[in-house]
Amino acid sequence: MTAPATAADRDPGLQPERTRLAWRRTTLSCTVAAVLAGKQAIHDGVSATGVVAACLSALVWIGFIAVAHRRIQSLGAARPLALSHRGALLAAVCTIAFAGFGVAVVL
Repeated sequence: MTAPATAADRDPGLQPERTRLAWRRTTLSCTVAAVLAGKQAIHDGVSATGVVAACLSALVWIGFIAVAHRRIQSLGAARPLALSHRGALLAAVCTIAFAGFGVAVVL
């Protein structure tokens, strides 16, 4: 019987590359959402709520891009580390904030 593989013996294969591509697709969709929020805010007349929501969504977009860029860079290593709890929490908060700002812009 062979010994179970340890973390040092594990071959990640193409999984880090797939994860990196998933982060890139997610940043692209967040970019589209931020642009559409800005467009919606000024489309039917500029309101204070719409402008504030668009500006806040732009700030959240910048935060998400920073998290994603850090994660994409860490996946370039031969043995990438797991996503930190702080990074996961920040990505989740950015996603929830995007949803809230989207509702504010539409209303």
